Amino acid sequence: MTVNDLRPIHETSKHVWLIHSATTAIAATIALAVANLLNLGESYWAPISTIIVMQSTLGASWDTSKQRFAGTVIGALVAGIMYDLPVPIPVSLGIGIFIMGLICAGLKMVLSAFRFAGVTYAIIILLPHTETAWRIGLHRFIEVSLGIAVALVVTAIAPDHPFKKSRNK
Repeated sequence: MTVNDLRPIHETSKHVWLIHSATTAIAATIALAVANLLNLGESYWAPISTIIVMQSTLGASWDTSKQRFAGTVIGALVAGIMYDLPVPIPVSLGIGIFIMGLICAGLKMVLSAFRFAGVTYAIIILLPHTETAWRIGLHRFIEVSLGIAVALVVTAIAPDHPFKKSRNK
């Protein structure tokens, strides 16, 4: 988290908000368009992931995005294993989230990895699907990864992106 993350909206310049709003909108739109082109099952997860990643500095985005990718993989894998077990959904949800917390802690991951693991897991476990859990998990991984990648690219190339780390500091 940076000082910018803690600054109230009214203390941030209008120029910063204009640029950040524009780059976030462009990135989310690109992520949705690409996900739709790939005909992914729930393409809305790509822009949601993009919006989440766009709220960090570029340096923090690169570091945290690796953890978010890993968390998404963990969530998809655990859901693939838990999905067909003969236990009630609330029990499966609780057990899966607990297991993922232990996995993320054991791998010394950051909280955003656990957050993405939990979201991926919940999407797969809680929503009714007509496909196998493994296929759904693969689609969620692609959608979230796509959103993260688009956010990183747009943040890296956006002129004067407000959350880029200054090279002079």
